[in-house]
Amino acid sequence: MQKIRKGDIVQAIKGKDKGKKGKVLNVSLETGRALIEGINLAKKHKRQTSQGQKGGIISIEMPISISNIALVCKSCNHATRVGFEIMKDGTKSRICKVCKEAV
Repeated sequence: MQKIRKGDIVQAIKGKDKGKKGKVLNVSLETGRALIEGINLAKKHKRQTSQGQKGGIISIEMPISISNIALVCKSCNHATRVGFEIMKDGTKSRICKVCKEAV
């Protein structure tokens, strides 16, 4: 079970976007990186491919290392570490290390 999944709200804890929050769009376990909405933007030069499409400089999200982001807890609204707990029915769930609530 992974600590950060697609759809989670995370906060950057290192880098040029430190403190910014965003939604996880994609997680790659092979490379250990995640694509987050609005974080780690890079400029890309795009040329005109057809008459209707414009060219120019666009901003796109680049993957950021999972070690540089922290999950934001919904109940306490803090960037926190993630723990795991086995419930009474045998399922495993993620919990917030600060407030001990299920994420």
